[in-house]
Amino acid sequence: MTSSPPPGRRSVLKATAAAGVGLAGLQTASLALAPPASAAEGYRVGRGVSDATGEIAEVGMMGYGRIDQQAEGLHLRLRSRAFVFEDTGTGRRVLLIVVDSPMIFDSVYQAVLKRLKDRHGDTYTARNVMITATHTHGGPGGYSHHLLYNLTTLGFHRQTFEAVADGIAESAHRAHEDLAPSQLALSRAELTGTSANRSREAFDRNPRDVRDHFPDAIDPLTTLLRITRGDRTVGAVNWFACHGTSMSGDNRLISSDNKGFAAYHWEREVEGGDYLDGKAPDFVAAFAQTNAGDMSPHTDLKPPTTPGDFAGTRESGLRQYEAAARQLDSAGTPVQGPVDSRMTYVNLSEVTVTPEFTGDGKTHKTARPVVGASMAAGSMEDGPAFPGFEEGENPLWDAISHSVIYEVSPELKEAQAPKGCVAPLGEMNRIYPWVQERVPVQLVRIGQLYLVGVSGEVTIGAGLRLRRTVAETVGADLEDVLVAGYSNSYFHYLTTPEEYDAQHYEGGSTLFGRWQLPALQQTVAQLARALRDGTDVPLGEVPPDLSDKQLSLQPGVVTDAPPLTKKFGDVLTQVRDGYGAGEKVEVVFAGAHPSNDLHRGSTYLQVQRLDGGEWTTVADDGDWSTTFRWKRDGVAASKVTVTWEIPQDADPGEYRLRYHGDAKSLTGRITAFTGTTATFTVSG
Repeated sequence: MTSSPPPGRRSVLKATAAAGVGLAGLQTASLALAPPASAAEGYRVGRGVSDATGEIAEVGMMGYGRIDQQAEGLHLRLRSRAFVFEDTGTGRRVLLIVVDSPMIFDSVYQAVLKRLKDRHGDTYTARNVMITATHTHGGPGGYSHHLLYNLTTLGFHRQTFEAVADGIAESAHRAHEDLAPSQLALSRAELTGTSANRSREAFDRNPRDVRDHFPDAIDPLTTLLRITRGDRTVGAVNWFACHGTSMSGDNRLISSDNKGFAAYHWEREVEGGDYLDGKAPDFVAAFAQTNAGDMSPHTDLKPPTTPGDFAGTRESGLRQYEAAARQLDSAGTPVQGPVDSRMTYVNLSEVTVTPEFTGDGKTHKTARPVVGASMAAGSMEDGPAFPGFEEGENPLWDAISHSVIYEVSPELKEAQAPKGCVAPLGEMNRIYPWVQERVPVQLVRIGQLYLVGVSGEVTIGAGLRLRRTVAETVGADLEDVLVAGYSNSYFHYLTTPEEYDAQHYEGGSTLFGRWQLPALQQTVAQLARALRDGTDVPLGEVPPDLSDKQLSLQPGVVTDAPPLTKKFGDVLTQVRDGYGAGEKVEVVFAGAHPSNDLHRGSTYLQVQRLDGGEWTTVADDGDWSTTFRWKRDGVAASKVTVTWEIPQDADPGEYRLRYHGDAKSLTGRITAFTGTTATFTVSG
């Protein structure tokens, strides 16, 4: 259900941007004054933003593979940011959507395509729609149609699935309506001190041409595609390789992590945007992933803990924002050339790879997907998964694989060794769909910029080889070719064969074996030739719709009841009379289950200031300064804790907090209610 915003106008507290100075002591960008890019004409561009958050309580969180990581509330809403790029000369379009989401599964991709077809006909299809995830590890799970990714959520969660698909489609509709003549410019810089290679030993197995390209074993490239109309920058898409693991596996609040914060900071705290005013935004910023498979945001390579991970998330996001915003200080390179795209589906379980791509002069084959023991271990630097497994050697599973499994199947050994096989997912797929085997591979062109759409987590070494394959085929500069990882579906990791042999977490998660990267290089080369020559590529066999095969084991909300002698919305723990800037306001309400209404496009809470006799909202549940925590109290009662960190530059005056909830009766009727605190003062 989508709720309309509660009444009242909103103003913005530019807490972190007020001083105009970021982490590196650099002036934040003023878009109105930024020098306009001298970009080529010939494009129309549309921008759109929408809420794609999903459930925030009693749903397993996606990313760390931990069944104990059940959501208990909300810190930052997950948003979908869409951009339509149209070549006015040919009428061809590309729809790029960057989503604050752990992954984009085929279930969501196909659902969004259907929604787009229902609204726009054949304007947007699998060929020209790229949906890519930021890979936050703080989002809800349960929206895949493949069982492996729904284990920690006790099955499929339709409510989250619909919220994610609706939010993505809504952002695309808004971008479509926003199409207007625009200019595009491309720029790039280097960002260090923000990422580290969490699998250095595996990376160092690569040949010198890869190691020399990344002397510090990181990909420091930060690329910005800016959108201008007249003399004003109205949009920006940034690509930088950094995992969405700033928030730890102990976190229980839904969060868009470092890239979501970077976008929020630019749009809201710097530019004063308002996600709930019902108007088209003046500025939209997306921070997209690229080859982040082995790039950790933890430069000390130590997993974070809660609540310290909040500061780390903000710091990483600010660094990415600053590196992008600084690029507006120069005009950039005008984007020129056509808009075009190609897409094909490939069955990664049965690709024959020619010697041109295998690197050893021989023909090799991929194999059906297998989980390695090191995948079960998780990434020790970002957050381990299951105890009893290690990255690298796992003697028990290695012995079983080499003495039993590989003896029975020499073909599997040729493709998967030296992986210690834990779960033969390909065989398990025969009984029930566990993972996707037929995956989309896409190549998008926007002028001189090429995006290689890959459905997995690509290491920087594997990404470099994909980029070189495309650049050499189409005659592009290497820096103008980027990998768009986490796009259109999900197949886990993609390593180089040399990295694969180390069997760290990334290699154990390269499901289709040692030759998976060469198979994809072969595929993207075909797409690149077709794009270069203006020829078509068959779409191939689209994966089947698995919506009728879903298991949902987690019960929904049965009923809500207030605590004894209380009513819904009553304040159980009241505010103090007054607070100073920098202090935390914390209040507890008699609440109800948040899943009764996800408040998509709205808010569960408001921070309001009395201004001229009217209450004006200054923060909501999508703001960094607030948190919303839900806790069950007994069988059917709920306690909701709302906090507000008062910004240092908050205007003095009278304030109040409001909570908007929805209670479910035994008959299934849902009734909205609101709780309001006493008025309190904030002093400077």
